[in-house]
Amino acid sequence: MMQDKFNGFTPETFQFFKDLGENNCKPWFDEHKYIYELELLQPLKALVVAMTPAMYEIDSQIDFRPTRVLSRIYRDIRFSYDKTPYKTHMWITYQRMVPEWQNFPAFFMEISAEGYHYGMGLYGSKKKIMDDMRERVEYQPEHFREMTEALIAKYGYVLDGEQYKRPLKNDLPEYFQPWVQRKSVYVHKMKPVGKELFDSGFAEYLASEFALTKELYDFFVDVCE
Repeated sequence: MMQDKFNGFTPETFQFFKDLGENNCKPWFDEHKYIYELELLQPLKALVVAMTPAMYEIDSQIDFRPTRVLSRIYRDIRFSYDKTPYKTHMWITYQRMVPEWQNFPAFFMEISAEGYHYGMGLYGSKKKIMDDMRERVEYQPEHFREMTEALIAKYGYVLDGEQYKRPLKNDLPEYFQPWVQRKSVYVHKMKPVGKELFDSGFAEYLASEFALTKELYDFFVDVCE
C-alpha cells in the first residue's frame, strides 16, 4: 500500500542500507525488495510530497515531479568501475527544469546507512558561471559577506566544493577567496542517524533548513539566469 503521509523513516530504513552494503547483488535485492519499497522508497516519496508546499514558497519554478526529485537505487554500471548493481544511498534534489543541471543551483538531501547529508549550491558548473558569480560578488561584496557569514557562523552550514588547482586572480579580500576559487560551490551539513529522522516533523525541519539558504539560492539563480 502506498504511504500517503510522511511519518518519518524507521530503523529498518537504515538496516536495509547496511544489509545492502554487505549483499549488493540482484538475488539478495529481489528477495528483500519489499523492504526497500516499504521502508525506503515509500517514505522518500511521501517526504517529497510533504515538502512540496514549502519548497514551492522558496521557488515556484522548481520541477516537483517525484520522478525528477527522487533518485533511483539502480546503478548504471555500463561506464562505471563499480559494478555493484545498487546504490547504497538515495537522495532527493529540488531544481528547476533546465537544459544543463550543472549550471543551475539545487537543493539536495542524501540518506544512507550512516545518516543524512543536505545542502544547496552549484555542482560542476561551467567556468563562465563561476566567473559571473565572482563578478557579482565583486559588485556587492558587503551584501554577499553578510548573507554568507550568517549561513556559516549562525546556522552552521559548511562551505565546500572542488577548488581550482591554480588560484584565479581577483581583487577581493581574503574572506571571499574560499567562495570564488571553486569549480563547484555549495553549503551543506552532514548528520548521523538521529531521532529527528523517525518523526513526521523531519519534513518541516528539512524545508526550514533549505529556507535558510534561500537568499544565497536567489543569488545563485541571478548569476545563472
